[in-house]
Amino acid sequence: MKKTRLALALASCLMAGSAMAQSSVTVSGLVDAFVGSMKNSGDTGSKASVGSGGMTTSWIGFKGVEDLGGGLKAEFKLTSFFQTDTGAYGRFAGDNLFSRDANIALADSYGRISLGRDLAPSFLPTILFNPFGDSFTFSPLVLHVYTPSGAFLNRTWTQANASDSGWSNEIIYTTPNFGGLQANLHYQFGEVAGQTGKKNIGVNALYFNGDLALTGLYFDAQVSNPNSGSPIIDATAPFASITRQKTWMAGATYDFKVVKLYGTFQTSKDTTDGNPQAKDKVYSLGLSAPVGNGSILAGFARTKRTGDLLAGGDVSRNTTSVGYDYFLSKRTDVYAIVMNDKISTQSNAASFGVGIRHRF
Repeated sequence: MKKTRLALALASCLMAGSAMAQSSVTVSGLVDAFVGSMKNSGDTGSKASVGSGGMTTSWIGFKGVEDLGGGLKAEFKLTSFFQTDTGAYGRFAGDNLFSRDANIALADSYGRISLGRDLAPSFLPTILFNPFGDSFTFSPLVLHVYTPSGAFLNRTWTQANASDSGWSNEIIYTTPNFGGLQANLHYQFGEVAGQTGKKNIGVNALYFNGDLALTGLYFDAQVSNPNSGSPIIDATAPFASITRQKTWMAGATYDFKVVKLYGTFQTSKDTTDGNPQAKDKVYSLGLSAPVGNGSILAGFARTKRTGDLLAGGDVSRNTTSVGYDYFLSKRTDVYAIVMNDKISTQSNAASFGVGIRHRF
């Protein structure tokens, strides 16, 4: 009897271990802070301070996967942005708790379908095809397409992408990888009663083959940022409400080993009640060159905007950043960056920052 009980106990433990091996939940994140002086063109003055997210917006979250058998997996992500300098959650006042990720998905050899808050179609092509990645502080391209300058209620620069870098109420289908080529189809419900046609749709494609990488995207957005921090609810949020915007983008990188080159081109058109309004053309160039245990980074972005009613007509913006990113380990790096920014209707502005970033 004792042997039987022991055998049953061992079998139970083995079955439990097998079940645990088929599913997992991990906690991960990134902490980034810098000290420096910031002034974007159009800001009223320089601000010397300890800032958050010099190279990457700080975040913490949970992700999990369960093997359902037959190649099918269930996945989820719940991720929150936070501000290292103050401890506040979100990227800005009024942002959602899980503004980075709040989604659940099924994936198999035929692709992946996710539901919830997830990436906008513009996000990966933007951050992967500029040398400063997802820096909302120093990346010239990211500043032009995602981040306004000046006070939010009296902005002197409205971001080129009227919709957020993440979309809520979204369905994404991700194709399998075909020899380095993968595409994502995005559909965001507007969730406005009586206006079922109010929505965001988009598609992007990414191709990686050795030293060459290519990307392209298109989106048609009628919803700006349906967070609790939406301008409809909180006018201090940085995403301007829109009627409709259509955007195309193409980008490429090539790694010559001694230097990696980056380039993108984007064009967008805003409409209000079907009438043409602002049109943007955004160009960006960049490079990264390995030096020692880090890389020299340099990036430039230029936006030519016509019909900007807020600026009173045509306006342009040029931004240049140069920096060095040094890795102390695989998970920790330190960086130093200087940036120059000029909107044609505003004064020239300079910024610099020295920071540290840690992944866990």
